[in-house]
Amino acid sequence: MKERHGKLKTYGKGSRICTRCGGFGSVIQKYRLMICRQCFREVATKIGFRKFE
Repeated sequence: MKERHGKLKTYGKGSRICTRCGGFGSVIQKYRLMICRQCFREVATKIGFRKFE
C-alpha cells in the first residue's frame, strides 16, 4: 500500500498492489488474484485460464 502523510491508503488504486511485480495500476482483483494485467497475461495459462475465440 502507498503511504501518504503517515497514513496507509485504504481505498483507490494506491491501496491495491500487484503481488508479482508491485505495480499499482490495473490490478485484477477477481478470484482474489491481485496481479496486474501485464503479469496476468504472462501467467494466465499457468494458473489455468484459457483464451476464448
